[in-house]
Amino acid sequence: MNPVLANIAQCFASNQKILQIKPLGNGLINDTYWVQTQGDDFVLQKINAHVFPYPEKTLDNLLQLQHHLKNLPDWAIRLKLPEILQTTEQHYSLRDGENNVWRALEFISPSESRETLSNPTEAAEIGKALGHFHSLFSDLDTGLLFDTLPGFHVTPSYFQAYLDASAQSLAVVEDDDCHRCQDFIRQHQTRIDILESASQQGLLKTRVIHGDPKLNNFLFACDSDVIISLIDLDTVKPGLIHYDIGDCLRSCCHIPDNNRFDLQLAEVILRHYILEAGKMMTEADYDYLYDAIWLIPFELGLRFFTDYLQGNRYFKISEPRENLKRAIAQFELCSDIEQQKPKLFNMVEQLKSCSTAIKTA
Repeated sequence: MNPVLANIAQCFASNQKILQIKPLGNGLINDTYWVQTQGDDFVLQKINAHVFPYPEKTLDNLLQLQHHLKNLPDWAIRLKLPEILQTTEQHYSLRDGENNVWRALEFISPSESRETLSNPTEAAEIGKALGHFHSLFSDLDTGLLFDTLPGFHVTPSYFQAYLDASAQSLAVVEDDDCHRCQDFIRQHQTRIDILESASQQGLLKTRVIHGDPKLNNFLFACDSDVIISLIDLDTVKPGLIHYDIGDCLRSCCHIPDNNRFDLQLAEVILRHYILEAGKMMTEADYDYLYDAIWLIPFELGLRFFTDYLQGNRYFKISEPRENLKRAIAQFELCSDIEQQKPKLFNMVEQLKSCSTAIKTA
């Protein structure tokens, strides 16, 4: 057991003896560990200060969520969000000798995360859980939340970062795969401000969003298709629900073998999302759903490619070209989404009609 890591964990473990510390999950940003003790296990995380410039503020946001939930009746809450643990000195975080910020969270158990969806019931649960999360916090004043990731999901900013990186001396040698990514970005650059423009015009409303609702951040009850928790809440902030919807569908409906978009799974997820959150959605929210479904994988591909050009400073990698491969996969996914645009538009229109019927019933 790493003695430095054990000392940090002990600060959150009170008098419980630590038995084992193991890496947890496959996140690309924070370092996350499962701390096993003689009492209650917990999750220990080192917050990536390069990504989160004000790491303590992420905890302030989580405390706001917890305070909001305490004012709701128990029957209204169907997701368990992990509690923030305090140190033995009653602090919610600590800084180590290298000025890294650490925090600890309740370990939701028994539960399991999943990397792929295997049936429509799981997909329905994803839609319901994300819709429930948005509904739970739909009346929380976004002014109470700190923007922990300034510019996160603001695609024009990522595009500018890409242009700036391209204008510098590149950390890689350009090849056919690089040119392929550059061409794709060039062909679609006029579409990158679609959501931000709608927001600035007041067509889309700023709400409380999760920020990173990828599939493995939903926890299922063991041996069940029922979701009991939504974790990894560092990215909770004011934003557009379209960011969450687009990112959730990107994660859940991406078929990695051929980078196709699973339209059937998307329909199930969206239908059950709307059953949960449809009452808060406006007509404009529906009008921009397709744009969100296409834009979020494009944005992620842009971020992967920019990071590759800069020498892989942001996302964790296991080999030098991994971010380039990730970028290509996202751009191929975008292309498939675009090919299915008529079907997606038809699907959204049908879902909007169903939602209207529910509201007027």
